[in-house]
Amino acid sequence: MTILETIDTPIGSYAPDFELPGIDHQVHHLSRYLNKFRAVGVVSMCNRCPYVELYLEKLKSIQAEFSQVDFTLIGLNGSEASGDARSSLENMKAFAQSHNLNFPYLWDPTQDVTRSFGAHKTPMAFLIDSRGVVRYKGQIDASYKNPLTAAEDYLRNAIACLLQDQEIRYPETEVIGTPLIWRD
Repeated sequence: MTILETIDTPIGSYAPDFELPGIDHQVHHLSRYLNKFRAVGVVSMCNRCPYVELYLEKLKSIQAEFSQVDFTLIGLNGSEASGDARSSLENMKAFAQSHNLNFPYLWDPTQDVTRSFGAHKTPMAFLIDSRGVVRYKGQIDASYKNPLTAAEDYLRNAIACLLQDQEIRYPETEVIGTPLIWRD
């Protein structure tokens, strides 16, 4: 495993724009999402992370809850794929299908976008407003051992506050998860 310095996009700064392939064979642009939605959630994830597995139902629930009110979630796989076939684009498609993902799942083969966001673990959430400004980053919720229990729901609460033009109570939280594997 190689440890690389991430660029880290701080709260209040512009998110890195991207053009990345999705499992749907389309190229996805952050700017196009920002033109269409009031808020976009980007979650750093991968096919082999046990924490991502724990959070998939919650992420799908968040997407279903907010998709009708100008929000979309995007899964971003920036994990090194050359040493682990489970992280390949083809296996991302199989992963998304087997888990019935209801949001786009994008591949960052160069890891540039992942590094630019400052993602260092999976899952790690970023909430971006329609101007492209990062308004929240960190954990999905405070219950990483059992995401389906009642706990501080950081991402869900941040989305609700942003969509209601309210201040986000916790704009940044410490991430619990699996460290990303970086390309040598």
